[in-house]
Amino acid sequence: MSAPELVRLTAWDNGPVRGALANLADVAGRLPRWRFRLETVGRQLESASSWSGPAAAEAAAAVIALATVTESVSRACLASLSSLDRLAVHAAAARELAEQALTLAAGADVELDGDGRLTLPVPSPARTMAADQAAPLLGRATAATRASALAVDALRRGSDAAAAAVAADDALHQVGVVDAWAPVSFADLAFRVGTGSAVRIAAAPAGRAPGAVAAWWTSLTAADERAAIAAEPRLLGGLDGVPAWARDRANRILLARALQDPGSPGYDVAVTVAGTLAGEAAAGRTAQLYEFAPRDGLVGVALGDLDTAAAVGVLVPGIRTTVTDDFGALLQDAEDVADAACSAAPGIAVATMAWLGYRTPQSLIRAASRHDARTGGRLLDGTLGGLTSARAATPVPAARTIVLAHSYGTLVVDEAAHRPGRLAADAVVLMGSPGMGRDGAAGLEAPEVYDAAGGDDPVARLEWFGEAPREPGYGAIQLPTDSETGHTEYYDRNHPTLAALGQVVAGSFRPG
Repeated sequence: MSAPELVRLTAWDNGPVRGALANLADVAGRLPRWRFRLETVGRQLESASSWSGPAAAEAAAAVIALATVTESVSRACLASLSSLDRLAVHAAAARELAEQALTLAAGADVELDGDGRLTLPVPSPARTMAADQAAPLLGRATAATRASALAVDALRRGSDAAAAAVAADDALHQVGVVDAWAPVSFADLAFRVGTGSAVRIAAAPAGRAPGAVAAWWTSLTAADERAAIAAEPRLLGGLDGVPAWARDRANRILLARALQDPGSPGYDVAVTVAGTLAGEAAAGRTAQLYEFAPRDGLVGVALGDLDTAAAVGVLVPGIRTTVTDDFGALLQDAEDVADAACSAAPGIAVATMAWLGYRTPQSLIRAASRHDARTGGRLLDGTLGGLTSARAATPVPAARTIVLAHSYGTLVVDEAAHRPGRLAADAVVLMGSPGMGRDGAAGLEAPEVYDAAGGDDPVARLEWFGEAPREPGYGAIQLPTDSETGHTEYYDRNHPTLAALGQVVAGSFRPG
């Protein structure tokens, strides 16, 4: 006779558990994409680009509430799914171990109690017994001991399975599922999960690694995200790993604040940026304020949607570039590159960012060292890592990311590539470089490295900071220029380089 608990374990049917796992996994797999779609629709309604007024505001709030509830349900499903997976593993092991224990116990003619222990000790062979007499007793004792050990393990696994079942059930209780009965209406579900939970901005990763930030951000509900932006715009506006739409909202809050104080440092930068954004809105173009630190003169504006574009180009300028004097021209270059990419691949979704995210050297003496490039390299590395990590945390496919660096900006890319980890770029374009590191194109860590050196560009022949990327030994693919291409004319529509840049961004460039 054996413990009833073990007999019950052998009767466990794992099929329904596996079926529940498959069904729940299917639901949980769909919810993140639905949440992303809902949030996208909600943001479009909030922006009033196609509909405005009280009804539009109510519609936006309703969609955001739906996205918030979707995230709560998704989180509950994933937690329950994890527990169900543990349940299936422990239940299968408990059944197999119980069957082995009962088989050995029956063969040894022993009984096991409710704890899997032997009810009576098995006699050991006497020392005076002959070997043929002692062998059966020794075998029985060994089998009994093994049966007890298996039974104890089976019962432990059964207990673990029961605990996992409770955890799977508890996870769904958070969204109102009780005894397989779910909330009967959305209002009931929204009431149970809440759509205005407390802000959790304090939970932002201390180290602020882009991947960790992106994971943290996606753990927030849609309502949490908006509350976090309103509460901490300065933090979120510059936090690599936060999606571009959220950084844009946070930075526009900062921009509005900066415009309220004409005497504050960086007011002229704020005025320039505000004018730029107003011009883009008037032209009907999507613009995202990705970077905004007016006191430091640091700004990044993207044309297009960085969160969804198939190709993303980041323009890194060189010396003496400032927001108040040059940002309009830099943004025009970004627009021209995007247009060239769309010409090279009609229908492609492109976003190009004018990235003045580092202090450019403002004198030739300052530009003679890599000091500003090292600082810029760290910031550029964070920007690229943030763009990639934020996209990876969503259902949207990864973008083709291209860095287009000009003059001293090529040194910034060089320094970014020497930061820990790989440079988060699919291609790097160097234009009018004053020389690069001695480790060649491979040192930039991008699968594709291109160079453009105009015939009328003396800087491209300086080799002040190292090997000229136009040299064959450097390993860069040469883009077309002409004899009249000067140092500041690579984005010029009258020279051949611009069309080639568009092809690189689109991924269609073929060396002639």
